[in-house]
Amino acid sequence: MTAAHAVLPGDEARHAPDAEDLWNESYYCDFVKADGSIGGWLRLGLYPNRRVAWWTAWIVRPGHPGIASVSYEMPVPPENGLVSESEDGERVEIDLRRPLEEFRLAASHLMGKEFARPEDAYSDTHWQPLLLDVDLTWTTDGVPYHYDLTTRYEIPCLVTGTVTIDGETLTVEGQGQRDHSWGVRDWWAFGWCWCSVRLDDGTRVHLADIRMGIPDMPVFFGYVQTPGDVLPATALTVTEELGAHGFPSTARIEIATSEQGIGLDVTPAAFGPVLLRNDDGRTSRFPRAMVTCRADDGRSGAGWIEWNQPEPAP
Repeated sequence: MTAAHAVLPGDEARHAPDAEDLWNESYYCDFVKADGSIGGWLRLGLYPNRRVAWWTAWIVRPGHPGIASVSYEMPVPPENGLVSESEDGERVEIDLRRPLEEFRLAASHLMGKEFARPEDAYSDTHWQPLLLDVDLTWTTDGVPYHYDLTTRYEIPCLVTGTVTIDGETLTVEGQGQRDHSWGVRDWWAFGWCWCSVRLDDGTRVHLADIRMGIPDMPVFFGYVQTPGDVLPATALTVTEELGAHGFPSTARIEIATSEQGIGLDVTPAAFGPVLLRNDDGRTSRFPRAMVTCRADDGRSGAGWIEWNQPEPAP
């Protein structure tokens, strides 16, 4: 892997913000249990110039109601810390135990919401309250990869720990990824599709299809990582079939590197969406889904996919 994609241990820590209102620093992670029975995505996004932190957690189990814990008004951790604690006692702690090797996220006393239908999360209706605790550790299972055109890196991981829902503790042992980015994050400016999957032979496929609406000018990032090599994407196309509420029902990914091409058919297994509102009235729908996938050569896998779907400005 070239030096442009290398990640340094110091990159794991918080970074000094610039003066932009939407400057954001994000710690983002997801997981899928090995048998596919439970998965989740979690994100702590710091907007120091707005003096708020965005916290999102979604826990999904195919065939069961989804569970969300979402707040756009958590306090920004002081100084260079990574512990956010609300006045209600909700606590989110990120522990960079061993930079680039081991990362723990523990969230406790979360006031969660159980949604029988994931689309109700967009309107924040028809939910039941519950308590949620999460204690998960992401251990590096591959090579950390820094995108060359943006301040963002991703790390393939194995994931272990527990998720506790209203006192019932579920054990997690599976795989996922985590990423860290910093810079201006305008969720409402353009759309994208991001995806990370692990195939059954250990191959990792990570990608981002940026949808800026410029004809004949594709913008994408991505890579294919095998146990022996990491290769940046040289070509990428992502298409999807939209279903009700803007939730894609299927997706097709074709990604190429200098040495191989991979075609993937992706099927969402459970959605964990959020509705993103900016102070100026702009909104964006953000359906994120735990998925299964099958490669054209017969390999299978699982992971997460997301779409950012900005709505027209009011």
